[in-house]
Amino acid sequence: MTQSSDVDQVLLPTPRVRGRRPSVWRGFFGNKKAALGFGIFMVFVLMAVFAPVLAPYNPQATQFIPFQGPSWHHWFGTTATGQDVLSQLIVGSRVSLGIGISAGIMATSLAIVLGMLPAYLGGRTDTLFNTMTNIMLVIPGLPLLIVITAYIHQTETWTLALVMGLTGWAWGARVLRSQTLTYVRRDFVVAARLAGASHWHILIHEILPNMLSLVIANLMFGTLGAVLAAASLQFLGLGNPNSISWGTMLFWAQIGQALLNGAWWWLVAPGAAIALFGASMALMNFGVDELTNPRLRQARRASKQFGKPHQGRPNN
Repeated sequence: MTQSSDVDQVLLPTPRVRGRRPSVWRGFFGNKKAALGFGIFMVFVLMAVFAPVLAPYNPQATQFIPFQGPSWHHWFGTTATGQDVLSQLIVGSRVSLGIGISAGIMATSLAIVLGMLPAYLGGRTDTLFNTMTNIMLVIPGLPLLIVITAYIHQTETWTLALVMGLTGWAWGARVLRSQTLTYVRRDFVVAARLAGASHWHILIHEILPNMLSLVIANLMFGTLGAVLAAASLQFLGLGNPNSISWGTMLFWAQIGQALLNGAWWWLVAPGAAIALFGASMALMNFGVDELTNPRLRQARRASKQFGKPHQGRPNN
């Protein structure tokens, strides 16, 4: 009886463990850095979504005293033409985050297609796309964007997002290609190929889940890079000066000689918003790395188990 019961336990299929997704979310938010970064990111997202409701004044209204410092009525002061800086910061988050997220998604998608697929196919296809990637890496990013936007003459919001998405995929494609080459000859990939699975099925269902941390990191820093690039182009006057964004706020602060007039708040507000958004991307990346890297999870568990008891021991 004992032997048969043991055999039954071995032969019977193990039931699937449900609740995998909540455990992943608990692991992500269990990281304090990731939770803080996600909180900052959600503040910006909600601010962009509900910008017309949250803005205390019309961001284009010039009815206030120029160069008025921060006060209860104007938390971040006013501009040279009497516009409320806080209202411009809230409304401008829509354009800046829209450009950054759209360009980040586009660049990451191109990096997956132009980096992973040629590496999996190999041969002349990999050589051709690898050469194209190396050419894109050699060309400086910001000067290329300056030339393209100056040539287009129609630098609207979605035009900037499209240009940065089409030119910002090279670094991600290079990293994803090198990582894909390490998985091409793995046993599970060879088994899926022998089973008759298509190339896209193997890439999406077999290889891509193992590279999820790289893809998400590329998406985060691609989004941050697009926000910084858009702010740089708009600061140089290559964007649409009539639209309100964090970059155009810096542009008009330079035109209005904010520092010479002592209006430091006009520059600090959009600069601090860009810095906080970048910090949120970096902090969330810590949580993603810990979820996808078993060594980081083990190190965190060991620090929790053995770190705290040693702190409370008295010294002999």
